[in-house]
Amino acid sequence: MADKHPNNNLKRSIGFGSAISIVIGTIIGSGLFFKQASVLDSAGSSTMAIIAWIFGGLITLTGGLTIAEIGAQMPYTGGLYVYIENLYGRICGFMSGWMQIIVYGPAIIASVAGFMSILMANFFGLGPNWSIPLAIVTVIAIGLLNFLENKVGAVFSVITTIVKMIPIAAIVICGIFWGHQDALGQTISQVNQSTGGFGVAVLATLFAYDGWILIANLGGEMKNPQKLLPKAIILGISSVLVIYTLVTIGIFRFLPVGLIHRLGENTTAYLATKVFGIIGGKLLSAGIIISMMGTLNGKMLTFPRIVYAMARRGDLPFSKYLSYVTPKGKSPVVATLFIIVLAAIMMMFFEPDHLSDLCVFTVYCFYLLAFFGIFILRKKNKTRPFSTPLYPLVPIVAILGGLFVLISELINDPAGVLLFIGIVIVGLPIFYVVKRMDRKRLK
Repeated sequence: MADKHPNNNLKRSIGFGSAISIVIGTIIGSGLFFKQASVLDSAGSSTMAIIAWIFGGLITLTGGLTIAEIGAQMPYTGGLYVYIENLYGRICGFMSGWMQIIVYGPAIIASVAGFMSILMANFFGLGPNWSIPLAIVTVIAIGLLNFLENKVGAVFSVITTIVKMIPIAAIVICGIFWGHQDALGQTISQVNQSTGGFGVAVLATLFAYDGWILIANLGGEMKNPQKLLPKAIILGISSVLVIYTLVTIGIFRFLPVGLIHRLGENTTAYLATKVFGIIGGKLLSAGIIISMMGTLNGKMLTFPRIVYAMARRGDLPFSKYLSYVTPKGKSPVVATLFIIVLAAIMMMFFEPDHLSDLCVFTVYCFYLLAFFGIFILRKKNKTRPFSTPLYPLVPIVAILGGLFVLISELINDPAGVLLFIGIVIVGLPIFYVVKRMDRKRLK
C-alpha cells in the first residue's frame, strides 16, 4: 500500500545547522557570480541593478515567509509536491511533483553545472569544448556522494557553505574598501533598451535566489521540522539577501559598468585575477567553484527525495525501482541516478542561461498555487506552529511577485515557455496510464 506521507524509510537526522547551511548553500551558487552582467544590462544602471537584487530578494523573502507557515503544518518529505496535493488534490499534487523531477530539478542542476564548468575550464586552462564533459562529470560525482546517508550530504553542505563565504567576503571587502568606482549612478542606458528593462533584471536575480524551498523536501528528515523549517527558510533567505546586495555593491565599486557589460559571464573571474593576481585569482576561483559544488550538492540532496516521495505513492512508471533506498544509509540511489541522467541530457541541448530563466518560470507556476494555499489553510486551521507575519500583506506581495515572473518570461521567451509547459502537461496522461495499470494489477 502506498504511503500518503512517505517518510517511513528516511532518518530524521538534520538539525538546525545543517538545515540553514542547506538553504544558504543551495541558494548561493552560480547566479550570484554569473548574473551580475545580465542584471546590469537589463537594469541599465548600477543603481537600478542594486535595487533589482534587493527587489528580487524581497519577493523571495515574502514567498519564504508564506511557505514557512504552510510547511510547518505539513512537515513531510516531498515539500512543494506534498503541499500542492494537500491543498488542491491528487492530480495537482502529481503535476507539481512531475514538474520538479522532469523539468525544474534537472534544468536547475544542468544550469548551475553549466555555469560552473565555464569557471572550471578557465581554471584548468581548457577550451570551451570541455565545458559539458566537466559539468556532467561533476554532477555524477556529487550524485555519487549522495548515495551515502543524508548526514554525509548535509555535512558537505555545511563545509561548502563555509568555504563559499571566503570568495564572497573577499569581493565585498576589497570592492567596498579598495574600489574606486561609484557603486551608484553608473549608467549603460543604451544596453537597457535592448535587453528588457527592470522587470527582466529582477527576473534574472530570482534565478540567483531560487532554491530556498528545496529544504522543504527534507521535512521528513528533520529534527522537529515544525520549528526548524520556518527558521531555516527565513534566516537563510534574509542572510542571502544581505550577501547578494553587498557583493553587487563590491563589484560595482571595483569595476566600471561598461567593463562588466563587456566581460559578461567572465566578470567574476576577471575581478578575482585583477584584485589578487594570477595565483590569488586562481584560489578565489577555486573557492567559487567549491561554492557552486555546494549548491549542486543541495539540489542533488533534495530533488531525488521528490522522486522517492512520488514513487512511494506509486505515481511514476517503474516506481518499485525509483523508491529503492539503501538498507544502511536509507538513500534514494535510483532516484538520484534518474535526476543525473535528465540533467545530463539538458546540459547537452540547452545553454545554462536559457535554462535558468525557464526553470524559474516553471516552478513559479506552482509557487503561485502554494502561495494562494495559505488562505485555504487559515480557514481550516486556527492554530499553527508558525504564522506568517503581516498577514495577508506578505502572501499578497508573494503572489504579485509570482505573477510578475510569469508575465515577464512569457513576454520575453514565449517559445521556451511553451516547450517547458508542454513537457509538464505530458505528465497528465502518464499519471492516468500508471493508475490504470495499478488498477488492472489489483484486479
